[in-house]
Amino acid sequence: MINEEIKFKEVRVVGVDGEAVGIMSSDAALKLAYDQGYDLVLMAPQAQPPVCRIMDYGKYRFERDKKEKEAKKKQQTVELKEIQLSCRIDTHDFETKARHAVKFLESGNKVRVVMRFKGREMSHVSIGQEIMNKFVESCSEVGSVDKKPVLDGRIMSMVISPVKLK
Repeated sequence: MINEEIKFKEVRVVGVDGEAVGIMSSDAALKLAYDQGYDLVLMAPQAQPPVCRIMDYGKYRFERDKKEKEAKKKQQTVELKEIQLSCRIDTHDFETKARHAVKFLESGNKVRVVMRFKGREMSHVSIGQEIMNKFVESCSEVGSVDKKPVLDGRIMSMVISPVKLK
C-alpha cells in the first residue's frame, strides 16, 4: 500500500536514507513524504505501529521487477522426456534410443524410460528387466537412476536423472 491507501492512525516512519524519523500520524507522514517529493510506502503492516518508508515507489518497483527477472533467468527448468522401449528391441534401435537419452540428460532433462509388454510378453518380464539394466549402463556416464524400474500392470518404467558435472 502506498500514500492515501495507508489507513493507520499512527505509523513508524523511516526516511529516504534509511534513518528512523519517528512515530507520527499517517497524515503527517504523508505530508512529509510529499514535501520531499517522494511516496509513503507501507513496508511492515504487522508491526506495532506499522512501519512506513519514504521512497520513490516507481524506482523501487522497477528495481524489484529487475531482480525478479534476473532470478528467473538463472532458474533452470527440468523437463521429463520419455523414451519407449519394447522387449523385442534390436541392438541398433536400442543404441539409437540410448544416444537420445544421453542427449536429453546432457541438456539437463530427466528421462523416463517406459517398456510396454504386449500379449505373451508378460511371461518374459525378466528380459525387460535385463534391457532396462542395460539401458542404465549405457547412460551411466551422464545419468543415474532416480526411480528404479517398477512394473505397473503391463508397463515397466523408471526415471533417470542427470548427474551434476563438477
